[in-house]
Amino acid sequence: MYCPFCAAEDTKVIDSRLTGEGAQVRRRRECLSCGERFTTFEVAELVMPRVVKRGGVREPFNDSKLRGGIVRALEKRPVATEQIEDAIERIQHKVRGSGEREVTSGQLGEWVMEELRKLDQVAYVRFASVYRSFQDVNAFREEIDRLENDPTPEERRNQMPLIPDEK
Repeated sequence: MYCPFCAAEDTKVIDSRLTGEGAQVRRRRECLSCGERFTTFEVAELVMPRVVKRGGVREPFNDSKLRGGIVRALEKRPVATEQIEDAIERIQHKVRGSGEREVTSGQLGEWVMEELRKLDQVAYVRFASVYRSFQDVNAFREEIDRLENDPTPEERRNQMPLIPDEK
């Protein structure tokens, strides 16, 4: 590691600690030439698979696109930022864990819908309407009916109703 102060090649590590929930290593270093101290951070460089779009186009995985789609679906919904970040992490973990060099946009979209469904039903329907290209109100109704008939007891407890009960 070159010293950022004098550009000498020789530095020694004084202290190492895990940071960022174990995802980074923070190292305190000292230059053997000038004696200055500085901090470096090491992160594992993981190669994400390429995304194969519906038209066959391949592009690098882009987590800002992933985050943008999820945030757009959750706009003005009562979901904490931490929950959103956790969902994004779980999706990225699934992408990495697939062990494939390529993942289809279809599979990626299904993982996003799975996470959105756990977070917020309205956001799920918003995303599904764009992702599945709903053409009319009936398509919305079918998806809402499927959602209302499918949720787990935990989802029922944690979700606000899509359509208020009529009394």
